[in-house]
Amino acid sequence: MSIVKLGIVINIRVLSFATSEETLMFVGHYAASLALKKFEKRASLGILFLGVQLVDIVFFPFVLLGIERINIIENYTASTHFQLEYMPYTHSLLASLLWAVAAYAIFRWVFVKRQSVALVVGLAVFSHWVLDLVVHTPDLPLWSDASVKLGFGLWNNAIATYVLEAVLLLGALWLYLKSTSASTTGGKYGMGVFVVFLLLVNIVNIFGPLGGDSKVALAASALSAYLVFAAIAFWLDRKRS
Repeated sequence: MSIVKLGIVINIRVLSFATSEETLMFVGHYAASLALKKFEKRASLGILFLGVQLVDIVFFPFVLLGIERINIIENYTASTHFQLEYMPYTHSLLASLLWAVAAYAIFRWVFVKRQSVALVVGLAVFSHWVLDLVVHTPDLPLWSDASVKLGFGLWNNAIATYVLEAVLLLGALWLYLKSTSASTTGGKYGMGVFVVFLLLVNIVNIFGPLGGDSKVALAASALSAYLVFAAIAFWLDRKRS
């Protein structure tokens, strides 16, 4: 099976699973991953894909454990079917900074042990809060749940939300392709195909109907998508230098 055919099969299977439930995964976050590769090519794109979604990766287990809360409400905003009720440990400004510092420390002194790579990973983690600020309704606390909550509310306009995320992702793809070079045919075309796939996923995420009201299914769908997308990004990134 050729690389192109394999990629099509993988993408179809992932699309059918990732869109089976409404998820918190909005692909604009991945724009930060692609853009940050321009500044440190030694950082793994797969790790950066996980980094930009780290707070959501932690959020879902916290929801299932009752530490944080999400309510599934159909058409809560024009772009989402959920209310983010309580999430000070993952989505507050203070928590986001602490998660970013923790990621920096791990990659500075435990894993890669390169300051530049660690800094890029830390920035990837913190970028999640910055992008969330633009789209969320005012549900992002500064520190505790009782503190001021921020959010510019772009989710109330589905078309504007999709256009912004598409522009960010395509712009970041351009930066990534300009700052790296392909070593194989898959490396030349793969990332572009993957980004188009992510944009298709985002159509379902933003404009699609509510897939169900199970928080377990929501968590499983989101976490699986994060991991699969990071694995694909890691694989494709290895075909460029």
